[in-house]
Amino acid sequence: MIPRYTRPEMASIWEPQTRFKIWFEIEAHAADALAELGTIPKEAAKTVWAKAKDATFDVARIDEIERETKHDVIAFLTHLAEIVGPEARFVHQGMTSSDVLDTCLNVQLTRAADLLLADLDKVLAALKKRAFEHKMTPTIGRSHGIHAEPVTFGLKLAYAYAEFTRAKERLIAARKEVATCAISGAVGTFAQIDPRVEEHVAKAMGLVPEPISTQVIPRDRHAMYFSTLGVIASSVERIAVEIRHMQRTEVLEAEEFFSEGQKGSSAMPHKRNPVLSENLTGLSRMVRAYVTPALENVVLWHERDISHSSAERMMGPDATVTLDFALVRLAGLVDKLLVYPANMQKNLDRLGGLVHSQRVLLALTQKGASREDSYKLVQRNAMPVWRGEGDFLQLLKKDAEVRKYLSDAELEELFDLGYHLKHVDTIFKRVFGES
Repeated sequence: MIPRYTRPEMASIWEPQTRFKIWFEIEAHAADALAELGTIPKEAAKTVWAKAKDATFDVARIDEIERETKHDVIAFLTHLAEIVGPEARFVHQGMTSSDVLDTCLNVQLTRAADLLLADLDKVLAALKKRAFEHKMTPTIGRSHGIHAEPVTFGLKLAYAYAEFTRAKERLIAARKEVATCAISGAVGTFAQIDPRVEEHVAKAMGLVPEPISTQVIPRDRHAMYFSTLGVIASSVERIAVEIRHMQRTEVLEAEEFFSEGQKGSSAMPHKRNPVLSENLTGLSRMVRAYVTPALENVVLWHERDISHSSAERMMGPDATVTLDFALVRLAGLVDKLLVYPANMQKNLDRLGGLVHSQRVLLALTQKGASREDSYKLVQRNAMPVWRGEGDFLQLLKKDAEVRKYLSDAELEELFDLGYHLKHVDTIFKRVFGES
């Protein structure tokens, strides 16, 4: 987590002061439940809230204590006792460190998910706006990087919109899956603490009780969460790479907005580079890098160990902060993207009509030619066009064997660009509904 790629809203979730505030709330809510059950005095629970609810925890002091105790939760509880006084002895009754750490992590992950969901809404809004703007803007579709058949630029954006709609649905599910609370004590048996305490804390913290924990919340939940972030990052990179390709000088169908005073190169003043898209590719790689440790964290020794802990201290903030930044950057990139329909048309025409080869092939078969013969007839007229030796339509008109099946008028009708776009409305309704 570095300032260059960090937005303050997401960073604040992972700041030490926020973490300690959540730890306190978990302990204080547990104290309330223990007091209601008669395990600790009610006045003690009230004192905990009264003395520490509005406290600013001394991070340096907690770090100082931890250097001696070598235990972060004990260091926090020691500092909390300095604030609360003698009643602090009733805090953490029957609880273990993982009750605090795991419940806190899940609070942080759900809050991070809420920000990421808002980010996805921004991306979806930008994609929808630009998709309708270029709904019928024709451009070439490519397979293997080679010209294939016509599409529209709006369809390219609609595809991304559908993909990010799925991303949002997955993140909603991942948020729900990770939003659990465990206050079950050592090895998760509730031997030292009543399950009703867990129920109370879960409700207070906006979570649900973990059905069964082994002192730690099962890490398959977190694996799902970070895997979802990784898939979203891949979707970010997919559209970023598309923009990078479209901005290449030889293509130049779209490019990133280039602001007044912006510089593209320290050496070449003419450069306008796709730096935002390239940055998104790099950020996406970093988010995905945390998927593997998240999957490996599922496997712990017996009821628990802490092999997952060190990885999660990095992956929690880093993955969410990085994806948050990337999504907001992507939304802005799409919103300000410069689109060049004239260049799109120029590229469509670049292969002299070859983009209509399949339609000619099918027409020949419908007129009685075998598919094998039809393919040969079309291909033998297409290959000279690849070499720059003529126009596809004119070559077909001059081919006597082709003329046995198709007249000039019939051939010309097969080169209608609009034919390829006749179902754009249908696709848009599937993606965006009737709006």
